[in-house]
Amino acid sequence: MFDFLLRPLRRRFGSDKHYYAAVDDMFGFIPHNIELYKLALIHKSASVTLDNGQQINNERLEFLGDAVIESVTSDYLFIEFPDRDEGFMTQLRSKIVSRQSLNGIAKSLGLDTYLISNSGGNFTQKHIYGDAFEAMMGAIYLDQGYDFVNRLLINDIYGRYLSMEDMLMSETDFKSRLIEWCQKNHHAIEFRTDHDKGYSSSRPVFSSTIFVDGIVVGHGAGDSKKEAEQSASFSVSQSTMTISDEQSAQLLDTLDRMKKKA
Repeated sequence: MFDFLLRPLRRRFGSDKHYYAAVDDMFGFIPHNIELYKLALIHKSASVTLDNGQQINNERLEFLGDAVIESVTSDYLFIEFPDRDEGFMTQLRSKIVSRQSLNGIAKSLGLDTYLISNSGGNFTQKHIYGDAFEAMMGAIYLDQGYDFVNRLLINDIYGRYLSMEDMLMSETDFKSRLIEWCQKNHHAIEFRTDHDKGYSSSRPVFSSTIFVDGIVVGHGAGDSKKEAEQSASFSVSQSTMTISDEQSAQLLDTLDRMKKKA
């Protein structure tokens, strides 16, 4: 009721005015508990050490925010695509909540300019800003509640920074792409697909495991053998970011390390 009074006061006065302005600029509201958002902006490299030796940073909020984002996205896809099956929604959700996608959203929001870190910009972690975005969603959930996060993500953030058309048009035949990659790079690939433990006549569930050069590289499940194998292939594409010629060395290195351990 008094937001129109609090907004200019919080943004211009007080020791935390910078944080209030940051949250308002990124998400369009003034927080109740600003301490949650201050914590969400502390990367592990800039952890604050308390008198008892405990180090605090945004990792716990990141854990919570990850679950909140996945839940909200599941709600959204369930309503938005009433005629699509579980496999479709699972894969589309994975694209939306991927570290690469969330990292892009975080940068579009300007979150990268507010994150506190001692890494000097040379981050070994590729998706540090996406992780901070998850932490911010965790803070908003604790501060404002689930319904508020739901509206914020679906009605505002996803609408502004996600192209659902591009998501839907992106590659979905991961199995063919993986087979093509293995053939080009002279690797033997095998799909072992069978009924899952939860299989029944009323619930025909299949599970699939992918072997490349005899090494397990992916797992998946689905209501059909085709869906299970696509899901397993998708899991491989996620673990390697994308199966492209430029990044094929990444999978090769992974296989080499796994062979040495075997």
